[in-house]
Amino acid sequence: MEIRSTTGRSKVRLRQDASGSYAFERPALPLLALLLLLTTAPGSLYGALPVKTQQKIETPATGPTVTAIYTEERPELDGTLDEAVWQRATPARDFVQYFPVDSLPAQHPTELRFLYDNEFLYVGIRAEAESADYVVSTLRRDFGGTTNDNVSLLFDTYGDGQNAYFFGVTPYGVQREGLVANGGAAFDNTWDARWQTAATRRDDHYEIEIAIPFFSLKYPDGGDRWRFRSYRWNLQTNEQSSWVRVPQEQILSSLAFMGELVFERPLAKSRTPVAIIPYANALRTFDYPAGAETDADGALQFGGDAKVAIGDGLNLDLTVNPDFSNVEVDAIFTNLTRFEFLLPERRQFFIDNGDLFNSFGSVRDAQPFFSRRVGLARDTTGALIENNILGGARLSGKIDNNWRIGALSIQTAADAANRIAGNNNGMLAVQRRTGVRSNVGAFVVNRQRFGEPEFATGQGEWNRVAGVDYNLASADNVWSGKAFLHRSFSSREGENGTSGQLFLNRTTRDWRYVADFVYVGGDFTSDLGFIPRKDIFKTGQSVTRYFYPRSGPVARHELLALAINFWRPSLDMRRTDHDLRLVYRANFRNQAVGDLTLQHQFIFLTNPFDPTRTTGATPLPADRNYNFTSAEATYASSPTGLFTWGATAGAGQFFNGERYNLGGNIGLRLQPWAQLGLAVNYDAIRLPEPHADADLWLVSPRFDVTFSKSLFWLTLVQYSNQRENLGINSRLQWRFAPLSDLYLVYNDNYRTAGAWMPRFRSVNLKVTYWLNI
Repeated sequence: MEIRSTTGRSKVRLRQDASGSYAFERPALPLLALLLLLTTAPGSLYGALPVKTQQKIETPATGPTVTAIYTEERPELDGTLDEAVWQRATPARDFVQYFPVDSLPAQHPTELRFLYDNEFLYVGIRAEAESADYVVSTLRRDFGGTTNDNVSLLFDTYGDGQNAYFFGVTPYGVQREGLVANGGAAFDNTWDARWQTAATRRDDHYEIEIAIPFFSLKYPDGGDRWRFRSYRWNLQTNEQSSWVRVPQEQILSSLAFMGELVFERPLAKSRTPVAIIPYANALRTFDYPAGAETDADGALQFGGDAKVAIGDGLNLDLTVNPDFSNVEVDAIFTNLTRFEFLLPERRQFFIDNGDLFNSFGSVRDAQPFFSRRVGLARDTTGALIENNILGGARLSGKIDNNWRIGALSIQTAADAANRIAGNNNGMLAVQRRTGVRSNVGAFVVNRQRFGEPEFATGQGEWNRVAGVDYNLASADNVWSGKAFLHRSFSSREGENGTSGQLFLNRTTRDWRYVADFVYVGGDFTSDLGFIPRKDIFKTGQSVTRYFYPRSGPVARHELLALAINFWRPSLDMRRTDHDLRLVYRANFRNQAVGDLTLQHQFIFLTNPFDPTRTTGATPLPADRNYNFTSAEATYASSPTGLFTWGATAGAGQFFNGERYNLGGNIGLRLQPWAQLGLAVNYDAIRLPEPHADADLWLVSPRFDVTFSKSLFWLTLVQYSNQRENLGINSRLQWRFAPLSDLYLVYNDNYRTAGAWMPRFRSVNLKVTYWLNI
């Protein structure tokens, strides 16, 4: 098993990369051509739809209001609010605690003022503090919100309570931005935008000035108000606060609890420039298939992306010969289950409005489209390797306050050496808002093979999935849920199948109830999706009780009872699995968290399985029942200290044997320049003869150094004896202009079974430049 960054030019196994030669047989992009026709032709779909709906729009409830003052006097961004123009704006204040108590005023006040002109929205922030000893762990953009003092802004520009833009700033002026989806439940900080900040730090407060170009946002033409909320992490006092009160049983980023930002005069139409983002990548790779270097290759590659605004709400993203060598490597893990794990998408091209494509189905059970599948294929051994992306396009966004659409078409190359055919990967999606914060959506996913290569026999000419989803979210977010019905169709015989779900959640101050019912047919197939298990009927129920003590070290106690059962329709509805858990969680006032879990599992193995994954080992026999019970305790310290730590300990039965687990992590913050970390996990598997025992180690040192707000160095070392690999990924990044970077990336991998030998090595020097036209 190799550990590789998600580089677009390297051979990978199981989501990591490696180099190879590719051949494209037929340069055709049918979905791309259709997409361009729909958006540019006279009388096109976009032109035929009204920009402003005439239907009545149900608006989510809003809390307090703050006014943005129009100005022709542009404030100077120096991190101080001493200019007279700021005094014209009435501040938003009176922040309320979210944690540790959600009904008290914030201990240290926060004030926000808003100005705007025809080009920028300006935000002035004054945050009172206990002292000048601010908690800031990094100067890197997209910092972690839970480990840095910061003030964050949510802008729901269409007022639908479902999607929003997110901006956050630390007392050092470090930025992070992201997209919020699914009513606040999904947050993605991979999204990048152009905006400016400046900050000053005092002994008892800090001040921030922000300038956000209107072209970085999408909003209705001529609108005069957005739903808005600000919240703050004050790690000095272990406090989280919000301008609008958010109940503690809800997530802090929930879009159900918002105020309103009112503009003094209606906003002019946003004039978003066309962005061209070319790249050049000098690559040198070394392959060591038998421990000795047998293949060295060098190349200079070119490609790029483009972003085109269409109307007030749509984005058209284009890519040609993309390269992802700058993307951070995935964290590895020890897998003791029979199933595949889902890892997050990190590639910038797939991020904007990513929820339009990736949120259909169930992320745990049957997701018909998962963007990380694009650019991956199975080689002759069945392993996942990289499949070169030649180009593609994505159209996504709002048509009006009620409708969203998404379309993508991406062409991957043929790879004769690995017997992989070229494919067009496409999806069309539409979403209609219903009620205040709910929506209904429909989609079609298509994977179409190009050409008729001899080696493509058995791979299937095409695979398609279509379906409808309903997402429920009440105005106060007490009720949420999901229902979907999907159908797959394939040129391969017997791969036409159905999947569906009914999910309902009710969350109140003291209780949370969940009911979940899922069906995935044995023939349900999505080549571009994530389906860990087929031929299942699943039921899941849980109840959680919350307790809020008035004093003591714990701010909230949680007690969870969970029951999940699986039945196999093809085995006359035989129950094959259950997972019963009793979990206690303590949320401490200093933001430390501790868990105690008691778990009982039942598994009827339908196929032989070796949980140790030891080469040549005798697997556990199939057609047998396994019942086992275990216990586990975890603790994560407060994130406010210069030294942080966490620990895990577990023991109990495991199939017909035993398992013991110890894990821990330590972190050292050299404020604000560096974060040093080490994570270690040990699993001891003891199974009776003739099955194999195993001692599985996972060790991951991490070194994150930020020399300034534009120069960063990140090194991650990952050792896993289960994967028999030591991987090193080191990345130096210089942001020499807004959203423009120079990367130097070094990857190295070693076999660790027996004598240590090199596997693969690569060096990338890549430059990207963001050009607005």
